[in-house]
Amino acid sequence: MLLSQLPLRAEIKTNEPVLASGEYHLIIETFDWGPHVSKVILSLDSQIESVNFQDFTVLAKRSTDLGEIPADQRSGNREVLQAFVSDQNGTAAAKGKYITLTLAVAPFKPLGSAIQYFRSKGNNWVDYKMTIVQQSTGQVWNKESGRSIPILDQFDLSGKFTHKDISMSYASFKPKERAGKAPLLIWLHGGGEGGTDPAIAAVGNKAVNYASEEIQSIFDGAYVLIPQAPTFWMNSVEGGYTRGDKNDIYNEGLMALIKDYVSKTPGIDASRIYVGGCSNGGYMSLKLILNNPNYFAAGFVSALAYSSEYITDEQIKSIKNVPIWFVQSKDDKTTDPAITVVPVYNRLKKAGASNVHFSFYDHVVDITNQYGGDSYHYNGHWSWVYLHANECRLDYDGKPVKVNGMSVNIMQWLSAQKK
Repeated sequence: MLLSQLPLRAEIKTNEPVLASGEYHLIIETFDWGPHVSKVILSLDSQIESVNFQDFTVLAKRSTDLGEIPADQRSGNREVLQAFVSDQNGTAAAKGKYITLTLAVAPFKPLGSAIQYFRSKGNNWVDYKMTIVQQSTGQVWNKESGRSIPILDQFDLSGKFTHKDISMSYASFKPKERAGKAPLLIWLHGGGEGGTDPAIAAVGNKAVNYASEEIQSIFDGAYVLIPQAPTFWMNSVEGGYTRGDKNDIYNEGLMALIKDYVSKTPGIDASRIYVGGCSNGGYMSLKLILNNPNYFAAGFVSALAYSSEYITDEQIKSIKNVPIWFVQSKDDKTTDPAITVVPVYNRLKKAGASNVHFSFYDHVVDITNQYGGDSYHYNGHWSWVYLHANECRLDYDGKPVKVNGMSVNIMQWLSAQKK
């Protein structure tokens, strides 16, 4: 596992007698706002039957050599919500040699984050160190034995592909065995998830959810492919960014990667290949569809970064029969919908597109209702929150999207599309 190589060690001063240092196992869960350390499993030398969450203090320290982390996000105490006796996997047990602590996480609690964003370097894992103390015994745990990331641990993160002078990494998920061939969901990450570690591309904005039981059941099993740009998908051939005015350096190699993966994975149904992405990845998704209008069965695009003015009328006509569902928020200040998705959608409809949809939100809100619900607003650029959670149901006119007369969500709609 790519993350297991990050050792954790921290020191804490206490007036209690300190016993030998113990080991702990981290659980990193992917949320709408990114991957956070949500649980920690403590190893014991002997069995116990009960434990009190108020008996524990947890110190976290986040560091990286890639840049300066804000002072209030570097170190501090994590709030313990629950403690229970468990097995080594964190499953509650009547008695056992492990204790699992559930920690408070929230979009406004950055101390829990396992990654850090830097404008020039994007998102990267931080060195996440923890020291846990049981006050009643003085026992200290400050050695990491390993870590798990639910769902991501089901992905193969070793994918590599080279086209001409460009090499790309990718994560892939294989569905459970099923009768017949399975569709392929391709997700293209945003501008902050480039690099050489596809785990970042998968969890930076919860793309791993396409391998969840909920979404997999809609497709009766689906392959998931998450390629990663070494820099960013909108990297212009002339350097810097393109918004469609100039060619990018990756689209040719990316398409070759996709075709190579499909050719080497005989279980994929070539008539049901779906491509989607957000922001940078939204640009690239539309770019691939424009370049290959007969290859993909459908597209699902969030926070489109492709400027409409650089798409010709002929290009619009060439993709009018490709099913596409756009997702964006009206308060997106990063990819202005007035110059990207709104005119692109309207031009497609005017050209006669009959299976193009657009969920246009006022804001990106807390869909879990745990942090303020509709009154809690994320960055307006984060419309992929709705997409990954399969919350999109309404079209541009505010009416439900339907398939064969039945109202559907975006994944149900996607599953129904076939070349």
